[in-house]
Amino acid sequence: MSPDSELNTIEEAIRDIQAGKCVVVADDEDRENEGDLIMAAELATPEQLAFMVRHTSGIICQPMLAERLDALRLPQMVAENTESHRTAFTVSVDFRHGTTTGVSAADRTKTIRALADPNSTADDFLRPGHIFPLRYREGGVLRRAGHTEAAVDLARLAGLQPSGILCELVKDDGTMQRMPDLKAFAREHKLSLITIADLIQYRSRKDRLVRREPGQSVVRTRHGEFTALTYSWTPDGAKSLVLVKGDPEHAQPAPLVRLHGACALGDVFGSPDCKCHLLLDRALEHVAREGSGVIVYLPGMHGDDFGIHHKRAGDGSNTASGRTPHESRDVGMGCQILTDLGIGAMRLMTNTDMTYRGLSGFGLTIESRIPLLVE
Repeated sequence: MSPDSELNTIEEAIRDIQAGKCVVVADDEDRENEGDLIMAAELATPEQLAFMVRHTSGIICQPMLAERLDALRLPQMVAENTESHRTAFTVSVDFRHGTTTGVSAADRTKTIRALADPNSTADDFLRPGHIFPLRYREGGVLRRAGHTEAAVDLARLAGLQPSGILCELVKDDGTMQRMPDLKAFAREHKLSLITIADLIQYRSRKDRLVRREPGQSVVRTRHGEFTALTYSWTPDGAKSLVLVKGDPEHAQPAPLVRLHGACALGDVFGSPDCKCHLLLDRALEHVAREGSGVIVYLPGMHGDDFGIHHKRAGDGSNTASGRTPHESRDVGMGCQILTDLGIGAMRLMTNTDMTYRGLSGFGLTIESRIPLLVE
């Protein structure tokens, strides 16, 4: 068991996954967090599916590797994903062979196991169907602190095909189970209960997915000089520029930090349809005034590096924050950079109150939020 006597260790959860059991996975130990039932896709049985449907929302999802989904010709469900967590749903499917309506536990099990079978082909599936594949972000929970990534990471750690199934746990009245409910449910059904934060911490001890590039330089800005560092993300080679002022590792109070999503339209071209460049400038100003802090310039936080898809010309949406108002899970690259820089507690410069899931797994805490006031 983990230090919280009602939580299990990641090693215990991996053994259960290997044995074909479900595990309960929550974001972290906060009592307001929700949880999913997760198991290895290739070991799914009709009995396990019936159990999942009985205790969850009933929408069975199957996280899979991107290259496998591409091979099965399963595109994204929608061109523009506005779901609150940016969960990467694809077109839903049913297995073509030996199934009837596709909705029974037996039929859904056949579909799940076929999706996990590397010998299955695109022609083996009907579209749409009753199983919802999800696209895994390479790097797993170290990139995105989501249940999609947790399911695949657990299957991989168990030595199984990199695919899991998951569904959100609900109470009898249909509302979501929270941490106290999850603990009671896990006790009642003798299931392991873990958190994504603990899985992040476990993987962080074994895997290092960001690398600081050799060398550094001093760059001049309108707010003075900063030390520029470059980090690379090993899964896809993405680069991140980091501007450092002073000695943030030993700063008192906690250092100022800005995680800024790359936006060429705003940051480079000064588009009037967003205020990203103003937010970045104001963050630099704050750090310069205090004499210590970090600006992490991240690629892909908006789904693209140009700022086109998260803004609409003239719609005025999310211009003050530069981000959509949702829980942010896809900040793993920035978190690992901050950890490499020796930062634990921070004062986050942001205009949003979004929840950053999984921070504790990286050893990070937000002491306070500093608004970036722009006109």
